[in-house]
Amino acid sequence: MGPQLPFLVAALASCLLPARACLMCATKVVEALDSLEKDYLPDHLPAESHGSFMKRVKDAVLDFKNLPIHEESYMGVLDEPTLENASWSFLKDLKRITDSNVEVFCPNQCGVMLQSLVWCNSCERQVHACRKHPDCGERLVLVHEKEDMILNCELNWHRLSQGLTDYSFFRVWGQNSETLLSEGKDPILTKTAVTADDAGVYRCRLGTVQSIPATVLRFRVTVLPERIREELPSGQAGESAGPGDSISLPRPPAGQPTSTQCPKSENMLRGRLIGLLIWGFVVLIIGFATAILCFRPERVISCIKDCLGTMKESATPPQVSKEKVTSSRHK
Repeated sequence: MGPQLPFLVAALASCLLPARACLMCATKVVEALDSLEKDYLPDHLPAESHGSFMKRVKDAVLDFKNLPIHEESYMGVLDEPTLENASWSFLKDLKRITDSNVEVFCPNQCGVMLQSLVWCNSCERQVHACRKHPDCGERLVLVHEKEDMILNCELNWHRLSQGLTDYSFFRVWGQNSETLLSEGKDPILTKTAVTADDAGVYRCRLGTVQSIPATVLRFRVTVLPERIREELPSGQAGESAGPGDSISLPRPPAGQPTSTQCPKSENMLRGRLIGLLIWGFVVLIIGFATAILCFRPERVISCIKDCLGTMKESATPPQVSKEKVTSSRHK
């Protein structure tokens, strides 16, 4: 990780001004540089580079005391407010660098990445090999029978790397036995309509122009039973269908009611609607009669008496006079 040395030194030096040559007089700056050496560097630089790196950082800070601000400047003294302001600016930039999670150099977590860098001492662009463990682990892949198996071998730093060649996919049969399935620029292998025989271990290798693998990735494929899609009887559907299974039923013919339609429910609703209409009509008549009785009681009583008298007369049989009966007998 040697290219990180000039980068971090330049980053620290860029946040300093000539008037800040007294930074080493600030206690907080000394403590921050001590934490940089003991806490940050062990996880970001090899142990043999710690001493030279810290020397270059301190020299970059101290060298500013030899640079005048302008022709009439007096170097070597600094007031307290200026020292406080300079220390705060330096510590802020140092914290921003150490807290950053962005991997500027060698972002690959495994394999070999060929990264193009510019060397500051000669301003030349060269390819630097970021060498990590070549094995990038194993991925578990679950797929159902008669479905497509997709193996993706691309990692997030592959597009940033230089000098990559082809992706090669192999079917691993044993310790030293494998079969080449495909080779090319496509990082994805797709196999349609897999069966139980396709279960097993697969291996992907990405090559480089240096004849060394950039990454080696394994896939352990497990083929699950085919998803249930045929129609099942209503009594067995709940027993046979598992949590991950799906059941698709055929669509009923046109003109026939679906499972969500119920003729009995429609007839019941229609009967209730007719009953409500009848009761509403009866209530309307009763309300109308009650209104007339309240506002015209004499007229209503007179009408009722007339109706009753007419009904009584029609029910009484006609009477024949006695004279007519006697005359008829004499004759």
